[in-house]
Amino acid sequence: MKRINLVLGIHNHQPIGNFESVFERSFDRSYQPFVKLVQQYPSIKLSLHYSGILFDWFSARRPLFLKEIKKLVQRGQVKIMGGAYYEPILAIIPDADKSAQLEKLSKEIRNLFGNPPVGMWLTERVWEQHLAKPIADAGLRFIAVDDTHFKYAGLSEYELYSYYMTEEAGKSLAVFPISKKLRYTIPFQAVQKTIEYLREVATEEGERVVVYADDGEKFGVWPKTYDHVYRDGWLKDFFQALSDNREWINVIHFSEALERCKPAGRIYLPNASYAEMMHWVLRPKHFSQYEDAEIELKGQGKWELLEPFFKGGFWRNFLVKYPEINTMHKKMLRVSARARSVEQRLSKSGQEKLKNIFEHIWAAQCNDAYWHGVFGGLYMPLLRYPIFNHLLDAERELDKLEKRKTVNIETMDFDNDGYNELLVETPVLNCYFKPEQGGSVFELDFKPISLNLLDIVSRREEGYHKKLADAKVESSHEGTESIHDLVLAKEEGLERHLHYDWYRHGSLIDHFFGSAVTLDQVHASTYQELGDFVNQPYAFSTTKTAGKHRVTLSRQGSVWHGEIRHGVEVQKTIQFRPKNAGLEIEYRLKNLERVPISLWFGVEFCVGLQAGDAPDRYYYCDGVDIPDRRLRSMGELRGHTHLGLRDEWLGVDVRIEADKPATFWRFPLETISLSEEGFERIFQGSVVIPHWQVRLEKEWRVKLVHRFRRLK
Repeated sequence: MKRINLVLGIHNHQPIGNFESVFERSFDRSYQPFVKLVQQYPSIKLSLHYSGILFDWFSARRPLFLKEIKKLVQRGQVKIMGGAYYEPILAIIPDADKSAQLEKLSKEIRNLFGNPPVGMWLTERVWEQHLAKPIADAGLRFIAVDDTHFKYAGLSEYELYSYYMTEEAGKSLAVFPISKKLRYTIPFQAVQKTIEYLREVATEEGERVVVYADDGEKFGVWPKTYDHVYRDGWLKDFFQALSDNREWINVIHFSEALERCKPAGRIYLPNASYAEMMHWVLRPKHFSQYEDAEIELKGQGKWELLEPFFKGGFWRNFLVKYPEINTMHKKMLRVSARARSVEQRLSKSGQEKLKNIFEHIWAAQCNDAYWHGVFGGLYMPLLRYPIFNHLLDAERELDKLEKRKTVNIETMDFDNDGYNELLVETPVLNCYFKPEQGGSVFELDFKPISLNLLDIVSRREEGYHKKLADAKVESSHEGTESIHDLVLAKEEGLERHLHYDWYRHGSLIDHFFGSAVTLDQVHASTYQELGDFVNQPYAFSTTKTAGKHRVTLSRQGSVWHGEIRHGVEVQKTIQFRPKNAGLEIEYRLKNLERVPISLWFGVEFCVGLQAGDAPDRYYYCDGVDIPDRRLRSMGELRGHTHLGLRDEWLGVDVRIEADKPATFWRFPLETISLSEEGFERIFQGSVVIPHWQVRLEKEWRVKLVHRFRRLK
């Protein structure tokens, strides 16, 4: 009789900071019913992985569930896989944090279930060869990655029915290939499809190993899967089919495969993730070309032959594609390096104070906001907020530990692009400038509530946007489709909100508008910009007098009137004091020509608060009734000296004040992105632009204050 060894691995995770309702829904619709069904089929062996975030939630909210899992572990039916505690992309965090996160989850598993894990789940299957050493050093013997990783290394389908050994610096690690075929049949196709496939690859010797390992949320949380998997009985039928065919389908653990089966050889895998991720990381043009080529080759029956040569992109280029991700990543590296530096200077007893700081840093390494695809969270403020929140909590505690009470100004290449940034850090604020891009502010942290007020994402083209016109609010397909095949939209008319920015939004961005420009055009980023200041280089200098620190950024540029170029210098000076919760800004426009010029000058501020429609988050102007004061609203206020934004949920009040009456434009930044539930419009933040009509003869000045206040 032909036989086959089948390894089943289920990975479960929720991002740090996700809504409590999402945890509860995932538990009720996936985590608990899945385990309940496993209990009814003792011959089904499983390797289960839960991120440390879920273990924390289970311990606090569903402790009895952990006892149910422990019983399965004790009877040998379930083994728990390790990994990095807060589910980071292991390749991009510091080595010391790699080791600490791996050790933390292994320790938690040993405490909960009695035994340490033998192997681990690799977050998003993002593999780089150097990872073999820290994983092996952590006492873990195996990982599982997609079979596409192996195909990229030159292996054929026939060579993927086993596991391989790899090494780094002589440290060995077993690597299992996850079957892409099974990832797409389970649970989306009839159970018989999986059984037929296993029958096809079974052999008389019975030495082959086939691995299925994927997200547990596809069993109940993904769209339409709860009814399909549980109410319609797919998972029960699947377990029953495996039980009925156990004479030739041998369901085993990863660790059993290591003991019973010999490795197929040694291999070094290229840098890779799962195929969809490597598609998502491509820039829009290449994204579409890749997709079109795949469709064409499948139509010609050539895809399986040529798929290994279509490798898509490299995961780390998410840090290039989205500068917001790079900012978040480099901030994390900066805070981690500072904590390690402090650790080296403290005595052993003093290092105890750092434990909570490192917990914040590790939590901020949670992967979900560091990339974007069908499931990725970059565009979701809900998932970015806790990253910065934890990093700023860590900074606040480090400030206390180091007794920092002054203004610190540092010039460095913060984002590793070859150009220096200017970082100003006080006990109350962090203000990071990018001189090469308009002298703009790209991070602005209000430390009393650990909030990055520039935690926003600009609007940019995505390769999947071409599908928006075909998206339906409700799926007309009655079956259960994979997320990758769904084309849904959460609301009608989303294409009307699709706009692309030609520069990265931030604060202190200097605009010169044409005489016919409208607010609608500025909102849609289709207006005429007459100056060359928005994203061009500024010179900068710093001074200190009488306890006040000043940063001055200036550019001698041009403002165009038709075909005539007019020389104008923009100088902005920002004053910082240790305890001052705001930016004191003085602008000076200088005419570099002999003839006067009429200008329309505006300064862009962005404020990244958390919700556009909530009644407790709104605009205000003292003494003025704003008809629509939602943060998602668009409008203008003429002849006023201030505009405020308030978020009562976060507990912060933000004001922009001017010493000259201005017209204040306001509009929302909203992105259109694709999630597991379809296309959706996401509020990223508010743009406020005070502006003035200026007759510039020699010089014109205005003073602004960007003020922040804690409400609670």
